[in-house]
Amino acid sequence: MALVAGCSDEVPETPATQETEIPEDLQQAEMPEVPADEAGIGTPMAERVATIGLLNKRNNVSQEFELSPGEQRRAGDVIVRLQACERTAPWEMPKETGAFVQVLVRQRGSEDQFARIFSGWLFKNSPSLNVVEHPIYDVWVKDCAMSFPGEEASDEAASE
Repeated sequence: MALVAGCSDEVPETPATQETEIPEDLQQAEMPEVPADEAGIGTPMAERVATIGLLNKRNNVSQEFELSPGEQRRAGDVIVRLQACERTAPWEMPKETGAFVQVLVRQRGSEDQFARIFSGWLFKNSPSLNVVEHPIYDVWVKDCAMSFPGEEASDEAASE
């Protein structure tokens, strides 16, 4: 009998949401009006340098490119573009390095027609998170050279 009662066509009413205030100590602080580049938080994007690895799986030739955001480099039938690179601040965990990369490959039988095979973030410590899927070429992030305020002092103290 209990099973039959549970099969009724009546839909229970959803309780109305109750508006409550967020406690003061949990309220989000206002965002700074100055962008990070102008606030001196880390290296400005234009001054960062990413090291990108490129592997040709056919001939097992590996190359490294050092690119700044906005730069691109061609190696045979491949063009690698760097849009941005980031790494976590020294005090953040887990440590991560990433770059927003675009990879273009020349289409077979053409001289100057390239197809974009990848556009997205690649991460050094999590290469399987986002993968350049191509039968011939593999691309990965090796490093993003940038610094944060106070980082130089902690590096000097660690070396002494």
